[in-house]
Amino acid sequence: MKTWPLPLPMRTALDQARAGALAGEVPVGAVIVRDGAVIAAAHNAPRSLSDPTAHAELLAIRAAAKVLGTERLDGCELWVTLEPCTMCAGAIAHARIARLYYAAPDAKGGAVEHGARVFAQDQCLHRPEVYAGMGEAEAAALLRGFFADRR
Repeated sequence: MKTWPLPLPMRTALDQARAGALAGEVPVGAVIVRDGAVIAAAHNAPRSLSDPTAHAELLAIRAAAKVLGTERLDGCELWVTLEPCTMCAGAIAHARIARLYYAAPDAKGGAVEHGARVFAQDQCLHRPEVYAGMGEAEAAALLRGFFADRR
């Protein structure tokens, strides 16, 4: 089976996840790409920011919106290392992200393929194109290692 190198945005998201783990955060990283360039990157930071909404996706969306000077991220891609939760999927829809790439599925807390399946709901305001699995093994290994170290 031939393996392909990961695209730069997913490698950057994985680097962000590793940085989060070093900071004691659950290792999830996210980047926003527009016109082929990374315009925002973040890792989970709920503990360090004392903010339960400080998920990597939300922090990256907020940073990209500031860079672009608008709340709508039309034409942007979100690359994230873990399937977004319900809160993050809602923010992705509201931000009008065009494409979502995520590495590892999250059977317990995910809301794209699992759980609420936010983008499949009739009430969803916007549905991004979704691509799953790119970088899954590395992202899953980061998460397993992080939680194994804490048990």
